[in-house]
Amino acid sequence: MERILAINPGATSTKFAVFDGEKQLMKNTLEHQGADLMNFDRVCDQYLYRLDLILAELTAAAIPLETLNAVVARGGLLKSVAGGTYAVNELMVEDLKKAERGEHASNLGPVIANTLAKQLGIPAYIVDPVSVDEMEPVARLSGLPDLPRISLSHALNSKAVARSVVSQMGKKYDEVNFVVAHLGTGFSVSPHKNGRMIDVNNAQEEGPFSPDRCGGVPSRQLAKLCYSGKYTEKQMLDKISGSGGMFAYIGTKDARQAEAAAAAGDMQANLVLDAMAYQVAKQIGAMAAVLAGKVDRIILTGGIAHSERIVKAISNRVEFIAPVVVVPGEEELESLAAGALRVLRGEEKAQTYQ
Repeated sequence: MERILAINPGATSTKFAVFDGEKQLMKNTLEHQGADLMNFDRVCDQYLYRLDLILAELTAAAIPLETLNAVVARGGLLKSVAGGTYAVNELMVEDLKKAERGEHASNLGPVIANTLAKQLGIPAYIVDPVSVDEMEPVARLSGLPDLPRISLSHALNSKAVARSVVSQMGKKYDEVNFVVAHLGTGFSVSPHKNGRMIDVNNAQEEGPFSPDRCGGVPSRQLAKLCYSGKYTEKQMLDKISGSGGMFAYIGTKDARQAEAAAAAGDMQANLVLDAMAYQVAKQIGAMAAVLAGKVDRIILTGGIAHSERIVKAISNRVEFIAPVVVVPGEEELESLAAGALRVLRGEEKAQTYQ
C-alpha cells in the first residue's frame, strides 16, 4: 500500500488530502479566520495548531495514522534549490523556522510533515518548493548589484500543469518550451525551456500586480515613499505584498467580487481588471522573448484562470505567440502526492536539502 498524506498550508486555509497510490480517499480544506491566527506572533508558530486540526479530521474520517506510508507537504521559502522531490530534514525545518527569506504560510508545510512523520516513523517529503531556482545566470542581474533577482514562485503548480499539458501533447517535458502564468493571490510567469524553469518574476515583488501584491512598481517613487515618514518598514512591506495590487485600488482581493462590481457599472473595478490582465500579457510577452519566440504553448493556470473575462483579455494579447491552454485551479495536493509516489516507487530519487 502507498498511502500518502499531502498537506498544503495557505494564508487563511490548510488544504490536505489522503491518497492510496493515485486514488484520492479524502480531501478537505480547513478555513482559518483572522481571529484564529491572531494569537501567533509568527507564521511558523501555527504548526501545532494546524496539525491538530488535520489530525482531528483524519480521526473523523476513520483514517488511522498508522496506515500512512509517507507525508508530503508544500515547501516554503527555503534556500534556492533545483526542481524535484526532497526529503525533509532538520536543516530544512530549521531554515523555515528562522524564515530568513520571509514569513509565508508555505513554511509551515515541511514543519508539520516532519513533526508527524517523526512520530510515525515514516518519510516526509516536499515537491517543487516555492524556492525552486533554475534561473540562468543572465536572468539574475537586476540592474543593481545590491538587489539580485531571486526565484520565488508557484513552482509546484507551474511544473505540474506543464507536465500535464506536455503529456496531452504526447511529448516529454524536456522536449518543449512553455510560458506558464500562475494566476492566484500572487502571479508568477515563467518560461520553461526543455524541462527547466529558466526565469520567473518573483511573485512577491516583481511582475504584474495581483489581487494583493503590487508587483513591479516605479523604483524612484518607491524609494521616496519609503523615506517619506508616512509608513514604517512593516507597513511598506505589507503595502507591497498583502494589501497592494487590486486590493489597494478597489478594496477587495476577490476577483469574482471585482468582476461583479465591474458588471454593475463600477468603472474603477473595470479599469483595474483590465490593467491586471494587461500586465500579465506584458509579462508573458517578456518571457516569450526569453525563449527567443520559440514557444510551444502558453498555459494559464491558478484560481483566477477560472475567470472567462481575464483569460479572454490575456489570450487576445498573446495568442499570436503560441496556442493558449487554460488549466484553471491548482491541483497542488495531487501534484505533491504524485511527487512522493514517484519516490516511493523508485521512479525518482529524493534529493537532499543542503
